[in-house]
Amino acid sequence: MRVTFWGVRGSIPTPGAETVAFGGNTSCVEVRAGKTILIFDGGTGLRLLGKKLAAEMPLQAHIFFSHVHWDHIQGFPFFDPAFVAGNTIHLYGGNNVSRTLEETLAGQMDHPSFPVHLSDMGAKMTFNDMVEGQVLELPAEDTPGDGKVVRIRTAHGNHPNGVWAFRVEHGGHSVVYATDTEHYAVVDARLSKLAKGADVLIHDAQYTPEEYAGTAGRGGPKTGWGHSTFEEAVKLATAAGVKRLILFHHDPMQTDADVRNKEARAKAIFPNVVAAYEGMTFEL
Repeated sequence: MRVTFWGVRGSIPTPGAETVAFGGNTSCVEVRAGKTILIFDGGTGLRLLGKKLAAEMPLQAHIFFSHVHWDHIQGFPFFDPAFVAGNTIHLYGGNNVSRTLEETLAGQMDHPSFPVHLSDMGAKMTFNDMVEGQVLELPAEDTPGDGKVVRIRTAHGNHPNGVWAFRVEHGGHSVVYATDTEHYAVVDARLSKLAKGADVLIHDAQYTPEEYAGTAGRGGPKTGWGHSTFEEAVKLATAAGVKRLILFHHDPMQTDADVRNKEARAKAIFPNVVAAYEGMTFEL
């Protein structure tokens, strides 16, 4: 598998001189399981991925939405492959509050918010509503007909209006994507089970402990906001026995220096950790 980060920020895009090293686009991670294209979240980083995928069309891609808050869907109306006939886009998500994934994506492109409606995009799209604990098996496109699959396991995280975490398994390796989830007083048993023994855990680490407690930064305590600290991400990684931890969903107020400091503090307690940055890629 090959993993590439196209957007690593949370809440809102943050372009500017102080965020150029780690990037200012919001959540989007590409996982290539052989030739199968998996995309996790459609934040503003999805636009950049779409430009890169143009060279591979016609294509088939699978987009998994952890949830439908703006920073995770804003890039979809600018995803070039979705406008091209001959492409097939499979979209996966859960019902959040009162709308399906399809209704939510159509809503953000409805007049007067956007000039092109979802129904006018050229690619063939299939919408798949998930249920907790569901296991998806997709044919491995690099080995057609031999029965090999890409397996995606699911679990709920802890975030306002709900959030999904995903585990991808292929070729004897595993990657877990668990963004926008807030820790409990104890390690989240559902996420610990999902991440058990994973090669890589991509985990929400929006805050420092001081920012979460409200003793640093702005806005007071962040309890109930649906995000974790790097310390809590380390606790989960340790409990689940993962090999590598990637800090993700950086707060929009954190500069590059702040993210580097967060990464250094995490390394002191979990050596095999890195803060995600735009363009970061690695293979398993």
